[in-house]
Amino acid sequence: MPSKARPKKTGPGPQAEGAAERPQMKDKPGFSARKVAADILGNVVHKRRPLDGELDANSGHSGFRELAANDKSLVRAILGACLRHRGELNELLDRLLDRRIPEKTGRVTDILHVAMAQMLYLDIPDRAAVSLAVDHASIDRRAVPYKGLVNGVLRRLGREREDVTGDLDANRLNTPEWLFDSWAAAYGEETALAIAAAHQNEAALDLTVKEDPAGWAERLGGIVVGAGSVRLHRKGAVDALEGFAEGAWWVQDAAASMPARLLGSLEGKRAADLCAAPGGKTAQLAAAGARVTAVDISKSRLKRVSENLSRLGLEAEVIASDLREWEPASPFDAILLDAPCSATGTIRRHPDVPWIKQAYDVGVLSEVQSVLLRRVAGWLQPGGTLVYCTCSMERAEGEDQISAFLADQPGFELVPVQPEEVGGLEAVITPEGYLRTLPCHSATTDGGETGLDGFFAARIRRL
Repeated sequence: MPSKARPKKTGPGPQAEGAAERPQMKDKPGFSARKVAADILGNVVHKRRPLDGELDANSGHSGFRELAANDKSLVRAILGACLRHRGELNELLDRLLDRRIPEKTGRVTDILHVAMAQMLYLDIPDRAAVSLAVDHASIDRRAVPYKGLVNGVLRRLGREREDVTGDLDANRLNTPEWLFDSWAAAYGEETALAIAAAHQNEAALDLTVKEDPAGWAERLGGIVVGAGSVRLHRKGAVDALEGFAEGAWWVQDAAASMPARLLGSLEGKRAADLCAAPGGKTAQLAAAGARVTAVDISKSRLKRVSENLSRLGLEAEVIASDLREWEPASPFDAILLDAPCSATGTIRRHPDVPWIKQAYDVGVLSEVQSVLLRRVAGWLQPGGTLVYCTCSMERAEGEDQISAFLADQPGFELVPVQPEEVGGLEAVITPEGYLRTLPCHSATTDGGETGLDGFFAARIRRL
C-alpha cells in the first residue's frame, strides 16, 4: 500500500482573489463544462435529483442548457464515468488522503470526482483535468481553502495510478451494499457479481421496429436481439438514423419491449397502457392494432408520448390522471401496468439510480404497486389479460407482488410465459412462468450478445 501522506496544502489567498479570477475562468476552454459536471454531480448524489432531469433540454440545469453541443457531450461522458465508478472514486480518495474531507467544503469532493473520472476513465490528459479542477476550486467560496489539496491529490493520483488502482474491486465498490445484498439473496452471489459487472458498461441502443427486424438490422448495421429488437453499438444522434423521420422505429430496450408482447393478438381490441410514459409500450400496443388508452400522472411526460406517437403515425387516447382516482368508461380486453418502481433494472442506462435510491424506496413503492395492481385488475373484461411489469430487479416489486395478488384474488390465474414469446430466451423465464430479465443475461439464443435491462413481468387472466 503506498504512503497515505496528505498532500501539502497551498495557501488559498484572499477570497477577493477567487472573485477576481471568475470572469477569466468562465472563458477558459473546457472550464464551464467541468464546472457544470461538478454542479450536476452534487445535485444528483447529495440532493438525489435524477440525472435525466438535470440534463433535460428544456427544464434541466441552467448551466448545462447554455453549453455548446460538444461540451454537453463531454458533461454527459464525465457524469456517466463519475456515477458508474463512484464507489471506486470514493475508495481512491480514502487511499489518497489521511482523513476525510470535511462535509461543508462546497464542491471539493465533486470537483475531485470529476477530475479523477477524466484521468482514469476518459481519454483526457491528466494535466487538463488537474488544471481545470484547481481552477474550479479557486472560484468556489467554500472550496477555495482546499485548492492546494485538490492539486496535490490529483497529481499524486497521476504519479501513483497503477499502485492505488491495481486491486480495486469495481463490482463490489460501485454497488451500494443494500443493492448487492438484495441481488445476492434473490439470484445468488455469482449472479449478483455478474449483474454488477454488467453495470460497468453503457448499454447499447435498442430499437423496436414496426416490421421486418432483420431488414432494419441490416440497413442500420445492427443485429436482432431479444424478441425482435434491433441493437446498434454505434454512437451518434438517434434522429439522424435512417427510419427515424418516417417513424419506422422507436428507442426501447429489448427487455422493455417484451411485456407488451405477452398480451398476444390485439387487433381491434381495447387496451390500456397504464403509467404509460415515456410511451414505448403505448406505441407497441397501437402498432399491434389495439384501440389504446394511455394514462400517466405526469402531463409533461405525456407530452413526449404524444410527440412520439405523432412521429410514428400511431394513435392513442392520452389521459393525464392518477390511477388511484381515474376510472375507465368501460372494461378493457387487455391491460399493461408498468408500475412505478425503483428502476434498479435500468442502471446500465441510468447510472445515477444506485446513488439516488435506497432500500426504503423499495418498500414505499411496493405498497403503491400493490394498490395499483388490485385496482386496475378490476378494469379487465372477464377473460381479459393483464400484464404487470416493473423495471426493477427487487423481488418485492415483482415476484412477491404477484404471489400475494394471486393468493388473495381467486378470480384470476397466472398464464405462464412461453419461450417463443420472448425470442426463445428460456433463461429469462422463471420456474413459475414469470419473465425475469437481468443485465447479465444473453440477448440472443446463441449467447453471442449479452445485456438486457432488468425487467419483471407476469401475465394474469381474469376468469
